[in-house]
Amino acid sequence: GHRPSVPPDGKYIHLPAPSRCRHRWCPHPDDLIDMLVFRWLKQLGGVKAIQEINREKAKMLYDFIDNSSFYTNKVNVKDRSIMNVPFVSPSVELDAKFVSEATSAGLVSLKGHRLVGGMRASIYNAMPIEGVKALIEFMKKFEMENK
Repeated sequence: GHRPSVPPDGKYIHLPAPSRCRHRWCPHPDDLIDMLVFRWLKQLGGVKAIQEINREKAKMLYDFIDNSSFYTNKVNVKDRSIMNVPFVSPSVELDAKFVSEATSAGLVSLKGHRLVGGMRASIYNAMPIEGVKALIEFMKKFEMENK
């Protein structure tokens, strides 16, 4: 059959024959990732379902921080993000220790913004509720050991 010399939108990569892709042009990896994410999202129940899951994760974490005498969050309740939850411990030294020990425990990328400091938990769509629960358990343990 006829194969175009250049893909129409430039977002396809040429694979050597034999290939099961039409005209031997296969989707670009970005398109494949998009497709897999959309399938995953559909399996969860769609946008409304992931929105509820995200609200639940954020509520769990904010409730823990708000009820802690060790951790604080200085963001007004009406301005809080459900994706990024910043918090601090009683001191800059304990913040650094928290990030280090959390990383050793497999909880990564918790260091806060360079201008704000503290910690920041990014709980985007792909973070499961179990990950938030694991962070809260670590936070409880760290608090007990460093009060």
